[in-house]
Amino acid sequence: MCHNSAQATTWSTLEVVTRWHQLFKGTLLTQQYARGETLPDYLMASLNDTVAEYRKRLIDISWFMRLLNESVARQANREDNCTGHFWEGRFKSQALLDEAALAACMAYVDLNPVRAKMATTPESSNFTSIQQRIKAAVKGEQPKALLPFVGNPRRSMPKGLPFDLSDYLALVDLTGRCIRDDKRGYIEQSQPNILTRLNISAEHWLILTTQFRKCFHGPVGHAEELTTLCQHQQLKKRATISICEKIIGING
Repeated sequence: MCHNSAQATTWSTLEVVTRWHQLFKGTLLTQQYARGETLPDYLMASLNDTVAEYRKRLIDISWFMRLLNESVARQANREDNCTGHFWEGRFKSQALLDEAALAACMAYVDLNPVRAKMATTPESSNFTSIQQRIKAAVKGEQPKALLPFVGNPRRSMPKGLPFDLSDYLALVDLTGRCIRDDKRGYIEQSQPNILTRLNISAEHWLILTTQFRKCFHGPVGHAEELTTLCQHQQLKKRATISICEKIIGING
């Protein structure tokens, strides 16, 4: 799978077929092509149609989630010796339009086990990206399987998350401790640098990291980003503008 559609358009026919075969057997034609066999023109035309469909699916998040959900459901049903629906509902896809929305959503997901009382700290939250990042950070590294933190936005920005790793880890650790039942849910006034830079108040940050899904049911970002998105998609109404301005708007 690939999250970068522009990159996917540059893949050669062989690269698309190779990627597909990592997931599925493919067809007789794709298998022949992958082995380097020469195909006549009329079969190449059929192959190209198949590859075009493969390329589209390999960058389709909906198709990926359907595939992932189905395989997990089948495995779980086999283990439980049962049949029927496994997932509560269809996955949700929301546009994160700026750094504030990205940071809030990342922290919300990373702190899922803490909110669910399955863990008391981020580092003890199994099967999370934050746990992987903390384990790697102890060694002075970043996980190779995850998109790296590359620091705050700047000219000639490298590919990665626009935050300092140390700032984000400190923020998630502090937030996780604040939302535990034995704490008062309070972030001191000397809040982490990342909140100051993103202009999010400590009070609103705690709302974001405990109620993100309840707060937002559409694109998330500052007003100007929502306006740009709506103009691009030719939408007449900015459905989430009110809650976005309230929670991740100007500090206060």
